[in-house]
Amino acid sequence: MLQLYDTLSGQPKPLESGLAVSVYVCGITPYDTTHLGHAFLYVVFDVLIRHLESQGYTVTYTQNVTDIDDDILRKARELGMDYLELGRRETERFRRDLDALGVRAPDHYPRATEEIPQMVELIGRLIDGGHAYERAGNVYFRKDTYPRYGELSKLSREEMLEIAAERGGNPDDPLRDDPLDFQLWQAAKPGEPSWPSPWGNGRPGWHIECSEMAQRYLGQPVTIHGGGADLIFPHHECERAQSESLNPEVPFVHHWVHVGMLRYEGEKMSKSLGNLVLVGDLLQTYSPDAIRLALLSRHYRESWEYDEGVIATAQAAADELANALALPYGDGASLDVLVRAASFEAALDNDLDTPTALHELLGLAGEIERGSREGAEVTNAQALLREKGRVLGLTFRQVAATTR
Repeated sequence: MLQLYDTLSGQPKPLESGLAVSVYVCGITPYDTTHLGHAFLYVVFDVLIRHLESQGYTVTYTQNVTDIDDDILRKARELGMDYLELGRRETERFRRDLDALGVRAPDHYPRATEEIPQMVELIGRLIDGGHAYERAGNVYFRKDTYPRYGELSKLSREEMLEIAAERGGNPDDPLRDDPLDFQLWQAAKPGEPSWPSPWGNGRPGWHIECSEMAQRYLGQPVTIHGGGADLIFPHHECERAQSESLNPEVPFVHHWVHVGMLRYEGEKMSKSLGNLVLVGDLLQTYSPDAIRLALLSRHYRESWEYDEGVIATAQAAADELANALALPYGDGASLDVLVRAASFEAALDNDLDTPTALHELLGLAGEIERGSREGAEVTNAQALLREKGRVLGLTFRQVAATTR
């Protein structure tokens, strides 16, 4: 049985959901895509979903697009573009890059701007339930009405205030009863897009967007809710608080799964810092399989530093795997490789241990090479290599050496 580390409990937990699994992964704010940190996150969840489906689970996958946000409005002003047009352009680029990496498309791919009436309805329910209050056209969640606030992030109040200030939470806002009360609805500002609500024109806060889209498309509880580790606080902490205040009978999420940060030049790779390695640029030199193997060579919960040597090494591994499928076979005894297959599956069942799974895959390729050289019958082993490789999203297609 698959064991996945759960951020809330702080330990691996078995996936006990029957054969129907719902997955929600926080999507992009589309104003400057697609960097390798994005790819790390979405390739990890792609492999998780592929592994679940290979084990007989039916997966419903939702990923949102935050196409209304301070950052996208700022970038659109800088470029002199309509914010929706910028969002469409960058979302299309993001999907092209992920398609090139073989990442499956979500079953539901809602955009925040298409869901605002439903968000207004949820905010109204939170006010009616005593969990939120309105001030000067803004609406805030009253965090003290949710006693479990802070359980997910495990941060002190001082740490929460510091991070909230760093990430645009504006804890100094004088309209809040508590600096950690977070915004559900933001009153309209001059020159910015806005929508009608009972509290005046405005737009939703970031956290309520994901609660609404997760509940609408997957229901509650969600089996697996994921994102980067930088989303644990405040985003996922706030999501959990408002969602379980709306539906207190059941947990919002069974498994909180968070992917480590990819660093570059000593900092987290991010659009705001500008230290980006773009997937589109890497694909000019390296194969999609090489990029996937580079990302999967690290455990998903590990934060790590990127350098180009990682991709170059992965390209050699991708070539080795592809070559193993092209080798001729003899008429000798078939290779006994079922232990490799069992070890591959056990690694993925063990909190999605892709480095170990990849080690088994490369070991299988080595056995095929040796067997072919010695005249063994290797077609069954090659079929197994292809089958397990597909769980990692590999195509086994090579790129011409002249492009590298």
